[in-house]
Amino acid sequence: MHKEDILTDEALIIEESGEMPEVAYHGAIYYLTRDPDGPSLTLEQQDHLPLKKAVIQRYTTIMIRDLTHENRSKSLYRGLERCICNWQRLKLFSTRENMDISHVRQKTAQELVAFLKMESSDVGKGKYESCVNCSRTDLEEFIRDLGLNMNKIKGLLLKLCR
Repeated sequence: MHKEDILTDEALIIEESGEMPEVAYHGAIYYLTRDPDGPSLTLEQQDHLPLKKAVIQRYTTIMIRDLTHENRSKSLYRGLERCICNWQRLKLFSTRENMDISHVRQKTAQELVAFLKMESSDVGKGKYESCVNCSRTDLEEFIRDLGLNMNKIKGLLLKLCR
């Protein structure tokens, strides 16, 4: 098997990993380079890129899962608190690894606004109690961090935050 194929396989494993894609990334690096059962590769800086992109993709997938309103009553749903936590983890990873996540910031912002609108509508109609499981302060910080205009969203938060 060629090095590119092995890296592609490991990137796929990271993209399908659980809730901690950065742990999967470090596990992949260990397996590829030092694990006695691994391929004992020497990785160049560019070899890390597909693995790092896979971490970003996995974080994006799990954040969007928790911003998809249809998931709010499913067992896979972890809530806004977990989404915020994963956003913080992704920011730290991207800073440490010098990776651009502006596209993720934009997508996450769009999904958050859509989620808050749907949740506010459903709560306002009495369909559900709010599933927002984070503090208003944390949510407002998340909103600002995503570059959203707080004034346009403030009305939605009044109904949703405990």
